[in-house]
Amino acid sequence: MGKYQLDYKGMQAVSKYQEKRKPDQFDKKKHLEKLRKEYLEKKQKQRDE
Repeated sequence: MGKYQLDYKGMQAVSKYQEKRKPDQFDKKKHLEKLRKEYLEKKQKQRDE
């Protein structure tokens, strides 16, 4: 047995804390859409000049 073993209530508190701290899942489709939009805006600005 470890020195700092948690009871059930403590384990629940830790898992709840870790879920809050976990970063959002990386969404590849949204990321690609964002990059495409930025690219098209950049191209449009270059055309206007």
